[in-house]
Amino acid sequence: MPRPVWTGTISFGLVAIPVKLFHAVSRKGVSFNQLDERTMSRIRYRKVSDETGEEVPEQHIVKGYEVSKGRYVIVDPDELEPFMPSATKSVDLEEFVDLADIDPVYFDSSYYVAPDANPKPYVLLARAMEEAGKVAIGRFVMRNKQYTAAIRALDGRLVMSTLSYADEVVAPEAIDELDGLEEVEVSDREVQMAEALVQSLVDEFQPAKYHDDYREQVLDLISKKAAGEEFEVLEPVTEKPKIVDLMAALEASVEAAKSARTRHPTSAKTKSKARKTA
Repeated sequence: MPRPVWTGTISFGLVAIPVKLFHAVSRKGVSFNQLDERTMSRIRYRKVSDETGEEVPEQHIVKGYEVSKGRYVIVDPDELEPFMPSATKSVDLEEFVDLADIDPVYFDSSYYVAPDANPKPYVLLARAMEEAGKVAIGRFVMRNKQYTAAIRALDGRLVMSTLSYADEVVAPEAIDELDGLEEVEVSDREVQMAEALVQSLVDEFQPAKYHDDYREQVLDLISKKAAGEEFEVLEPVTEKPKIVDLMAALEASVEAAKSARTRHPTSAKTKSKARKTA
């Protein structure tokens, strides 16, 4: 059963709503340990001096910020203490905005917000936000770090997403490859074909359709090796991209997409027929 990662209150005007935060996403991956192949023992890492190569005792390790090449400013933990955000247990809602006003690039980690104790004020806030179609913006402290967060209501429940700060988001202008795109000429016919390709692939978003193929294949390989089963090592596919005529590629893509959607049991046409016969 999931455990709360934070407990506190949402401050909404003079109303305090007791809540708990739960991770909305459980990251999955495949982790490997480094081993000595001769003894199968784990490889450990030690803190060693870059200059002497000798292990450094914990009491001699300090924090330093590199201000120029090879020049560091030493900062004592006591000097940082006054700047640490106060460990308050409150999410202070400061404003309500439209979800469309928040660029998705700002979204970071997501949490389910659950009521703690009396659920009535929680339900009241969720319904009010859904009726207004607004997202709450607030600030809170978790594990000695201050966050800005967006809280939205979805089907009577609250979901919180921490937000990146504006100075953490890379400006598109900083990427040279994105310069001059507005000067690239495309014909009306090319745009129409591209739009047709988009329309041919329009569907409802179904997250369960997408899988981490790499992770599933690696776990399958590990399972077979652990069971002593035989397995085939697949050769990686490294096809070089073919240079083709853009219009010809668009036209062929549209036809292929239409053909695939017609054959697929969940195609738009099949869905349309199902609705009519229902």
